[in-house]
Amino acid sequence: MELKFRLNGEDRRLQVPPKLTLLDAIRDFAGLTGAKYGCGEGQCGACTVLIDGRAVKSCILPATAAQGKAVTTIEGLAADGKLHPVQQAFLDHAAFQCGFCTPGMITGAVSLLAEHAHPSEAEIRTGLQGHICRCGTYPRIVAAVRAVASLRKEDRRG
Repeated sequence: MELKFRLNGEDRRLQVPPKLTLLDAIRDFAGLTGAKYGCGEGQCGACTVLIDGRAVKSCILPATAAQGKAVTTIEGLAADGKLHPVQQAFLDHAAFQCGFCTPGMITGAVSLLAEHAHPSEAEIRTGLQGHICRCGTYPRIVAAVRAVASLRKEDRRG
């Protein structure tokens, strides 16, 4: 079947098997490997991508769910040679160790901040609840997301 969608800002057409997951379409047919296969059950968050700006677990979603929609992966967040503010905050706060969960965690945080520009710490923890960091860098992850939210508050004041 032909899958037509917008991937990281570019119109794409992929010939994919009918029962393929979105994760497999992105990794195996589009060649983008940022989203990871973790649990295969939508429980760990390593496969998280954005569809029309909302975080989804791509390992349990059929590729057809992306038909006609905008899909953004970790590779599509940076613009004009500059990291997305959440990506930069993860670097600044060393909010990763092995990095396996990082792409999903970052896309999840981008979606969370799009819905709640200034989340509390509790809202950040709840919003990222479906993401597992096996290295246990949660305090640094929360600090990174809080830093982006704080920058947004400062931008509003200026």
